[in-house]
This record gives sequence, structure tokens and C-alpha cells, in this order.
Amino acid sequence: CGPSTDPMDPLRQRLADREARHLYRRRRKVEASAGVEVTLDGRTLLAFCSNDYLGLRDHPDLVDALRAGADRWGVGAGSAHLVAGHTSAHQALEEELADFLGRPRALLFSTGYMANLGVVSALAPRGVVVEDRLNHASLLDGARLAGARLLRYRHASVEAAAERLGGRSGALLVTDGLFSMEGDLAPLPGLAALAREHEATLMVDDAHGIGVLGDQGRGTLELQGVEREVPVLVGTFGKAFGGFGAFVAGDEVLVETLIQEARSYVYTTAPPPALAEAMRAALRRVREDHWRRERLREHVRRFRRGVAALGLELLDAETPVQALILGEPERALRWSRWLEEAGLLVGAIRPPTVPEGSARLRITFSAAHTAGQVDCLLQALAACRDREEEAG
Repeated sequence: CGPSTDPMDPLRQRLADREARHLYRRRRKVEASAGVEVTLDGRTLLAFCSNDYLGLRDHPDLVDALRAGADRWGVGAGSAHLVAGHTSAHQALEEELADFLGRPRALLFSTGYMANLGVVSALAPRGVVVEDRLNHASLLDGARLAGARLLRYRHASVEAAAERLGGRSGALLVTDGLFSMEGDLAPLPGLAALAREHEATLMVDDAHGIGVLGDQGRGTLELQGVEREVPVLVGTFGKAFGGFGAFVAGDEVLVETLIQEARSYVYTTAPPPALAEAMRAALRRVREDHWRRERLREHVRRFRRGVAALGLELLDAETPVQALILGEPERALRWSRWLEEAGLLVGAIRPPTVPEGSARLRITFSAAHTAGQVDCLLQALAACRDREEEAG
């Protein structure tokens, strides 16, 4: 009997190795959800792990618009935008987004991942792409798809980005706006100045910032006063808008180039037009419901004050994404399990999603949370701290 020839053996070993290092990912089956509560295994938990920052996911306006859209359009687009899938619902959403963001054009994509793949690969074929080291995976993959030379710089460091650009001109400089695992913000004024100096094109993926930050909800660019200095803006509907899908906003030349050359736009089915109708309703709520952003800010302030009193370590961020650093994956999993026992659902984030030694609880807030629920979370975290201290 010779050695095994099962081609799955190497995969089994990789999975076993991941399990041994406490890095194995498992899906949870949600049986029901309402607002900030989810039901798992017959038990209702208070969730602090959703990206539904404004609490719009089950808003009646969105639900009604989706239902009416399905009555008119059915449940699918039927083909790609460039064949017969681009409807008046899609067109209206693009135009309303462009108006909201103060851009000449906006272009819909099926997902944020596909938007980033399409934009980076179309703008930098076999060129140079300079990216923040903690950028979203889709931005890194876009550079690889482009066959570009990918240069990564130290997180949120304008000086490190300048070193990577060196004496080059014409590079694509890419960053998240609000970083999804840290909750901090890119230094956009400095990066914009750097882009001008080096004749680079600045691209910002503000998936987690649009709708949440800025007085009008236009995101990190509005908050930092650089809306006119960032030619390529990416956003999604799966976070503050409470839905699904993504978009790119910019000038006429950018959007027409993407329509011609972004493979993840050209070669995929358009999002359902009924969903576009729902996201039009979400955009109206983003524009009009300023109280949602203020409530979010109140929750974050309340939480950070409480955590400081507990003596726990948070990253320095004033956004709805709060990272409680615990270090090793096993410890993050343990705290997540203890919180679940207390009736709260909080995700443990481990490498390679975050750097080695920085496993964490990623705690996110929604306008649908109450101040009392924030206090419940603080009490549960205090119990985790005490339980660990008692265990020695």
C-alpha cells in the first residue's frame, strides 16, 4: 500500500492546521432577525457585530420599495447592464447618488468587492499601485488582477506613502476611508496633497464611512474636507444603507472608462432593479434622517467612556467600529463565547484579517441600539474582564 493519492489530503491538512491555531472560520445560521436582535439556535441575542450602522435594514420605506419594485420588475435583472439589465430604476439610483455625492456620475456594481476589483484593474493595468497596508482585501486583489506592481505602506502614514511613491508619477494611490477592522480614518488631506505632488490618482474606498460620517452623511471625504480632491470614490449599500450592492462615483471619463474596461462590471448580471428601488428609499433616509448619525455618535461616546473606566484597550477611533484588542486568537474567541453566554453577539476577528498579535472583538453600533443596550454591553465586558482575572 503506497501513500495516499487523495487530492483532498493537502486541503485537510491546511484545515487542521487552521483549527489548531484557532483561526478556523465558522458560519452561524441566523434563524430570524429584527432590528439589532438575531435568533441563533432558538436563542435571541443582542447583536453588536452588524454593519447596519443607521438601522435601515428593516425600515418600512425600504421594505415597501423593495416589494413594489419586485411587483414591477420581478426579482432579477436578467442580464448584464450592457445587455438588457440596465433599467430605469438603476439609472435613477445612479443619478440620485451622483447628486448626493456632488459628482457628475455614479456607476452601480453588484458588490463592493467587485467594484474595487473593477476599478483598480481598469485604472492601473500593469502599472504601479500604492496601498495602505490595512486596506480591504478587494483593493489588494484588484492590484493583482491588474498585473500591477503593488507597493504597500505603513498604516495611515503619509510619510510612508511618500516613500513608496518615490520619484514616480502616474501611480494609483489607494486607501480605505474608514478602516473596517480598526475604525480609524485615513489621513486624506495629506494623501490628497501627496497625490497632487506626484501626479497620482487618489482612490478612496469609503464603504464604512458613507452615510455615517459628515454632517450630510457623505462620509470620510466630507468629514475631512477633501471631497473635491478625491477623483475616485467607492461606496457600498451593504453598510449604512442597509441593503446590498455598491457604486463608484467620479467624473464622466472615469465612469465611461469603467463601463468599457472594468471586467467585474462588464461580465456580470446587474443587481435586481427591485433592490435599486429599495436603495433609492435608503438614500432618502440617509439624506433626511440626520438624527441617526447623531445617535450613533452618542453611542460611541458612551461606550468609549465606559470602556476607559473598565481599563480595557480600545484602538483610537471615534466611529461606530470599535476594536477591543485582546491579542491572541484563543483569547478573542473566549471573550466572544462569554459574551454570547450573556446574550450578546460580538465577532472575534483573527489573523489573517488583522495582523498577528492583534486579535480582537470588533464591536459595531447602530442607530437602532438604545443607550441601555450599550450599557448592557459594558456590563458584559466588565464580567469578561473579571472572569479572566479570577481564572488567573
